[in-house]
Amino acid sequence: MTVPGAPEPADATKWEHMELHDLPIRDDLRGRTPYGAPQIDVPVRLNTNENPYPPSKALVDDLAEEVRREAAGLNRYPDREADALRAELAGHLGHGLGAGQVWAANGSNEVLQQILQAFGGYGRTALGFEPSYSMHPIITTGTSTEWISGAREDDFSLDPAKAAAAVEEHRPDIVFLTSPNNPTGTALPLGTITRVLEAARGMVVVDEAYFEFAREGTPSALSLLPEHPRLIVTRTMSKAFAMAGTRVGYLAAHPAVIEALLLVRLPYHLSTLTQAAARVALRHRAELLGTVDDLRRERDATVSWLRARGLTVADSDANFVLFGRFPERRAVWEGLLARGVLIREVGPPEWLRVSIGTGEEMAAFRAAMEGVL
Repeated sequence: MTVPGAPEPADATKWEHMELHDLPIRDDLRGRTPYGAPQIDVPVRLNTNENPYPPSKALVDDLAEEVRREAAGLNRYPDREADALRAELAGHLGHGLGAGQVWAANGSNEVLQQILQAFGGYGRTALGFEPSYSMHPIITTGTSTEWISGAREDDFSLDPAKAAAAVEEHRPDIVFLTSPNNPTGTALPLGTITRVLEAARGMVVVDEAYFEFAREGTPSALSLLPEHPRLIVTRTMSKAFAMAGTRVGYLAAHPAVIEALLLVRLPYHLSTLTQAAARVALRHRAELLGTVDDLRRERDATVSWLRARGLTVADSDANFVLFGRFPERRAVWEGLLARGVLIREVGPPEWLRVSIGTGEEMAAFRAAMEGVL
């Protein structure tokens, strides 16, 4: 029975034959592929650089109680500026920082997106030195900013003079530096960061997502903030804090930078429960960060083990290791997957990246590698 005035039934043929290229998406997005590591249910997952140690019962109980308290007010919007969380993050970072110099968002990727929304855009450029974090160019393009790819040395290090020269040549509005670098694991000396800051006319973003895993004595770019008001240092709670499921990233910068980000952030972007979870994690940070030393030891042992088998391995200050070189890296990846171990095909050709897991997981990785080799 047809109801008078009702719309005509949908044309099933049109629906079934619609594809992405039929949509009027932006030209600079055509032909691109979305970011994403394979999500495969296998016994050992070592492909997304997560901290393998789950939260303790004490943390879970504390979080459950905090959520219970906050749930009574979920009919109200959250603290729009996340003032309490930002103050606690500033205390965690130290370096004399206050809440007005810290910002937080849904993962470090939203932090990066807000930076590009505020300082990038049509007619502006961002420069990064590849191979590096693949989301930098993806978010750059998504904000209609032109991406410029700079080069690293053969050992994946960054030559200070060459980096500064690239900045002076291209005069980008934003420069991305990643320390430790993903996927190579290499950390940057402060001297290199300083050379880039001196050459840059725009903003310089130092992505320190993996900083907590760096070897003892590695300095943070946070120490450079007082002398460089256009420096931004980003961090995350997804890695060393073992809170990837909370999706909390944060940054430290001059208060004027935070003011700029307020112009582009969505209203009430951090939910009440997200803020609560992050604050609980900060209360338990001694426990959560207590796994870092174990992961460093496993990382260094993995580097030694791979090199002892004649493989080339990049020096790592992170919770992952880039190794190779495999003319047919896909075959190696598939061989490990067939043995129940998932790692990552990422970075330059002929290289693979393994995240550092528990002792048992790394033993399984070594056994699988022996079988593949």
